[in-house]
Amino acid sequence: MHIDWAALGSVFGVSLIATIALVGLFTLGIVGLSRHEQASAQGGSAALSVTGAYACFAACAAAVAYGIYLIVA
Repeated sequence: MHIDWAALGSVFGVSLIATIALVGLFTLGIVGLSRHEQASAQGGSAALSVTGAYACFAACAAAVAYGIYLIVA
């Protein structure tokens, strides 16, 4: 049995980077929504933060859908 350690390390690295990126995007989305809640409580408007939050969530959903596509296809 031969294990290609370089390929295994490559898969690990890409998986780690993708995980950190997705968690970061989702966190930015949550922060954007919480900023909107804070602005609403103070009587202001933070439409840009909601738009950015939804864009982050859409990017997360697109990445997950692409991953499912890669697995199924």
